[in-house]
Amino acid sequence: MKNLLFILCVIVCSIQANAQELTITGTVTDVTGPLPGVNIISSGTKYGTTTDFDGLYTIKARKGDTLAYTYIGYKYKEVVVKDSLKIDVVLEEDNATLEEVVVVAYGTTSRKSYTGSNVRKVTKREKIQNNISSQLTGNVAGVQVTKGAKKRGKPIQIRGVSSINTNNEPLYIVNGVPAKEGNRAIYKIKPSKITSIKVFKSPKARVLFGDSAKNGCIVITTKGYTNTINYDEEYAKLSENQFKKATLNPLSTFSIDVDKAGYSNVRRMINNGDNIPYDAVKIEEMVNYFDYDYPQPTDEHPFSIATDVAKTPWNTQTQLVRIGLQGKEYLNEELPASNLTFLIDVSGSMEDHNKLPLLISAFKLLVHQLREKDKVSIVVYAGAAGVVLPPTNGDQKEKIINALQKLEAGGSTAGGQGIKLAYKLAEKNFKKNGNNRVILATDGDFNVGASSDTAMEKLIEKKRASGVFLSVLGFGMGNYKDSKLETLADKGNGNHAYIDTMQEAQKVFGGEFGGTLYTIAKDVKIQVEFNPAKVQAYRLIGYENRLLADEDFVDDTKDAGELGSGHRVTALYEVIPVGVKSDYLKEVSPLKYTNVAAADSYTDELFTVKFRYKKPNEDTSIEMVHIQKNEETEMSTDFKFASAVALFGLKLRKSQFTNNASYTTVIELAEQGRGEDAQGYRAEFIRLVNAAHKEL
Repeated sequence: MKNLLFILCVIVCSIQANAQELTITGTVTDVTGPLPGVNIISSGTKYGTTTDFDGLYTIKARKGDTLAYTYIGYKYKEVVVKDSLKIDVVLEEDNATLEEVVVVAYGTTSRKSYTGSNVRKVTKREKIQNNISSQLTGNVAGVQVTKGAKKRGKPIQIRGVSSINTNNEPLYIVNGVPAKEGNRAIYKIKPSKITSIKVFKSPKARVLFGDSAKNGCIVITTKGYTNTINYDEEYAKLSENQFKKATLNPLSTFSIDVDKAGYSNVRRMINNGDNIPYDAVKIEEMVNYFDYDYPQPTDEHPFSIATDVAKTPWNTQTQLVRIGLQGKEYLNEELPASNLTFLIDVSGSMEDHNKLPLLISAFKLLVHQLREKDKVSIVVYAGAAGVVLPPTNGDQKEKIINALQKLEAGGSTAGGQGIKLAYKLAEKNFKKNGNNRVILATDGDFNVGASSDTAMEKLIEKKRASGVFLSVLGFGMGNYKDSKLETLADKGNGNHAYIDTMQEAQKVFGGEFGGTLYTIAKDVKIQVEFNPAKVQAYRLIGYENRLLADEDFVDDTKDAGELGSGHRVTALYEVIPVGVKSDYLKEVSPLKYTNVAAADSYTDELFTVKFRYKKPNEDTSIEMVHIQKNEETEMSTDFKFASAVALFGLKLRKSQFTNNASYTTVIELAEQGRGEDAQGYRAEFIRLVNAAHKEL
């Protein structure tokens, strides 16, 4: 009897061991290296996953389960889970014909014509390394591809053959990007741009793309930059600054800009192989993304000033002027108590993996740095706005994170309503002499209530009088509204960052925590007066949407940019010295009533730069003055790197002021200015320049 009980116990334990879920990890590769975006499904559980950019994956499974590995252009593979918790898989390319595509001439075609001599096979395979997952929607039963017969203006038309008399729309994936439901842009693709079309019919499409593709899928690959099939991004229009004659316009006035969204956004576009819109290239934000070794302030002012002048690396006939500000750095424990209100967009447009999921992970980094004396509230908005976390002490990190993890995306976007509620909550819990701030995280795609740039601007201008500052964090791509988010940050006495990766989140909430959240000077303005005796003409590089009227400099009612703890600001001017002939200068008719002769008193000065700022809780500005002598020096390491970034921006814009400098010049300057580069950001820039050079 005892032996029988022992045998039964062994059997039961064996069954339990076999039924126990295991955590399987591994790497999926082909002969060339890791494969991102491979779909992996466990037969015995509900779990499924995809590989990351390094081909790594983690999945739950039981011993004896079968793991199915599927990837476009590769042979389907199954592996049975045994004793090992690490399963590495090598996929083999499938060079066989994937499916048949029907291509017919432009015009009306009967059902009978879908067989015969006008049918051709599409055998060209092209890798799609984008992660195509649950975001795919739509259905398809067959396909008809109709091209214009050498008639200009005739678009390509693609539709399901078996649904000619129905309203069913096929699912399209263009260069790995799924077209949104109802997107008509796919019908405007030029036939000459199409490399191949592949049709995956059910049930194969369902295996490859999941249940959302149960009726099939059409995959299109094209030439050039066409990952913008769902492109609906918005940027404020920029008009490049021109050279101005110092005798006619000696003053140059602008607001500082500590935003860095422009660089991380351009980086995202380059990494994705997208076209870069002219207006998305904000050179000042690209230059200011990087740290420079400016001295810490040593007097009563919250920032120091540094200027230098050198020969322009891409034009030996001009000089490059650098003006640098360095905000005073404070340790986290030195910062005053914070009253933070997280205002989070949970509308339907935020469901993509690089939006709400990335946002939640990013905010966890911020939460881990909060102190007991800090308070956090969370407001969310979709079709309506609501409070999901009342004011909570910063040491209750688990409670705050749990509230974040419960967030889900869905519905329309009542951004205006959310902003009103967030400010109301921030004002109710206002900390005198503390850091009171709303942190808005969104893609900016507002579509309910106040939503236009003008409406949002008026709303924020009213709210900033409360003393509550605003930080704006942008997420996502395709429908990213940069112009709206920049407006919100500018008018809300705050800053704007674009978070495309967890590394960028770490930079914003980790390395630059104080600058992101704590303002040390507001309404910071710069006015440069060039000496006409030394400067024939000058041009401010970037800052096109930060320009101010000269009289605005002394007008304390005019809004300008804010400077955070540890923030650095760099402004570059290209200067044409007196006596130099330049094609950039245009003749101006002589003035009849005004004497434009230069003064003889300041022959050793190149320019005078004035700064005005207000303390965070005050409304009267303080002025600082700095004089730059007429001395040209060799470029420092930092100066070389800043000039490389500026030149790269000019190249991306196809600016007329590059003097035909090449990308090689950009790379050489960046290499010379790389310096210590402890965080690797400058090395990453060099990689981006190389990538952009090859793509453009």
